[in-house]
Amino acid sequence: MTPIIDGQTVGTRGLKKNNNKNGAVSQCTVLAGAELAPAQCLWTTEASGSVQLRMDELCPEQPITVYQMFTNSVQKYGKLTALASKRGNKWEKVTFSEYYHLSRMAAKGFLKLGLEQFHSVAILGFNSAEWFIAAVGTVFAGGIMAGIYTTNSPDACLYVAKDSRANIIVVENQKQLDKILQVKDKLPHLKAIVQYSGSLKEKLPNFYSWEEFMGLGLEVSDQELDEIISSQKANQCCALIYTSGTTGSPKGVMLSHDNITWTAHHASRAGDMQPAEIRQESLVSYLPLSHIAAQIYDLWTGIQWGEQVSFAQPDALKGSLVDTLREVTPTAHMGVPRVWEKIMEKIKEGISRCGYMKRKLVTWAMSVSLEANQRLTKYIIYSLVLQKLRAELGISNCVKFFSGAAPIGNETLQFFLGLNIRLYEAYGMSESSGPHFMSGPKAYRFSSCGKVVPGCRYKLVNVDADGIGEVCFWGRNVFMGFLNLEDKTKEALDEDGWLRSGDLGKVDEDGFLYITGRIKELIITAGGENIAPLSIEDAVKQELPIISNAMLIGDKRKFLSMLLTLKCTINPETTEPTDILSLGAVEFCQRHGSQSTKVSDIIGGKDKIVYQSIEEGIERVNSKATSNAQRIQKWTIIGKDFSIVGGELGPTMKLRRPVVLQMYHGEIESFYRE
Repeated sequence: MTPIIDGQTVGTRGLKKNNNKNGAVSQCTVLAGAELAPAQCLWTTEASGSVQLRMDELCPEQPITVYQMFTNSVQKYGKLTALASKRGNKWEKVTFSEYYHLSRMAAKGFLKLGLEQFHSVAILGFNSAEWFIAAVGTVFAGGIMAGIYTTNSPDACLYVAKDSRANIIVVENQKQLDKILQVKDKLPHLKAIVQYSGSLKEKLPNFYSWEEFMGLGLEVSDQELDEIISSQKANQCCALIYTSGTTGSPKGVMLSHDNITWTAHHASRAGDMQPAEIRQESLVSYLPLSHIAAQIYDLWTGIQWGEQVSFAQPDALKGSLVDTLREVTPTAHMGVPRVWEKIMEKIKEGISRCGYMKRKLVTWAMSVSLEANQRLTKYIIYSLVLQKLRAELGISNCVKFFSGAAPIGNETLQFFLGLNIRLYEAYGMSESSGPHFMSGPKAYRFSSCGKVVPGCRYKLVNVDADGIGEVCFWGRNVFMGFLNLEDKTKEALDEDGWLRSGDLGKVDEDGFLYITGRIKELIITAGGENIAPLSIEDAVKQELPIISNAMLIGDKRKFLSMLLTLKCTINPETTEPTDILSLGAVEFCQRHGSQSTKVSDIIGGKDKIVYQSIEEGIERVNSKATSNAQRIQKWTIIGKDFSIVGGELGPTMKLRRPVVLQMYHGEIESFYRE
């Protein structure tokens, strides 16, 4: 079938094949005078490789390196605050000029420790000024920065550090250091370890505190560093983003200087982030910087537009994030869907504790706000109640709220509309340097991912009768390739160099994208019916507010079944789900005549009232099914909610379906026994 590109049916646009060893295709003409390394191909799998850039009439901007982007910003924003960190009860601030000089010192420190060109510095720790400085310093020094998730096991840390040929590993504290000490003898390229927080328990060979490390830079000349910086080209690799490995081993996504600088400039403007000369944006950094969403949003866009980035406490997702938000009062805030869901649940609990009159007032104000937003009218709710609620959350100054990294449910979107908050969805992947489609104040439609970022292209392939096809990307944000993985790179890019997303979507007449499912998650029943699980799972959670996670089963099976978990409280120390039901879940039970307060009170059919209520909710979802094959025939409640520490959720709280299938194999098989 002929693909749909940017909403128009076209051919392959006259792309010519290159007869090079990688078999890549290019349609781009390198601008005269551009500082680029020689390249014959759109992709590479070598850390030291270079690629052709997808430059065309839509994005002819001169490519620049990360260093050039930073120096441009220092000239404009040098005196403005760039980074803010809370030490004790005091906020310590760093200007852009200071940030730049600290990054140069870090670069010299890495060179002194023996960082080789195109080898990595792996960073393992929670978001901090040191994380940013280490990342930028690595790039200045000609290395490749590679973030490691703080939740990674020692073996998972070993995988990233070994694959990226790490010369230096920067760790946050003793907890993260211990992981590296367990595996360091298996890292042939490792030369040094640097710890940036907490005191060193013992002095080990080639192990440095942050202060010691930064002092090493005094022994390296500016000339030596400047020669390395001047040799860098925009079409060479400077960052590695490791995929979370939800469907196999993590892959190292190679991003070029141009990938980062172009995306930081264009995608952020699509989301209406403002340059500091107009208004300095303020944001709180707390999501994992090893993930592309936070790295582009916090780190690189912060440099590009002169934003003030304040760092949350390491226990942000255990409850302290709201405290930081109240102190910082950011102008923009980003969360993954699970974070927004948790905020929603917290607000609902707070409302339920209010007196009768206040509860009725808040509910009324939210219903009026929801109706006004759904109608897209300019009716403004002057509600002191909603203003106070937003102030309590620390978002009274926020004008932009973003959600990314995973699909977000309609219930959550509607709830925040009731607070007069539009959640702007960003859609993309690590391989597209983050967002390829963006919602924002000028491009918003409910439950849509927005429009394609200006300068980027898209096409839908294998489009069905409903207009749904696989979404494919083209643009300067498309990655260089997977490190050392030629076969996987060829799978990700089609013969013309388009990036396959693996996601199914449709585009309306105004260019708004709606994601309908993921090809790898697509359930093909024994009867041959194709079913996207996401919409059914979302419908169940919306129908049954006691449900935390719902996972549809049925691939190669005779019928659909579902695993369910109940909403519960979280242990603030371990972040593990507890046996205690959340306040909202208890209220659900009470509304239906049940006195259950624990998960264990319900599971195994012990609470017949709750089971009957869930059965009725499932039937309501089934009544809207388009065919009998799309009806949920059997379901069960798992005794513990899914979590990162449990392994069912990835670092960005995305459901790891293959892991869940393996973990709950027994429960699933019981559905299908005759």
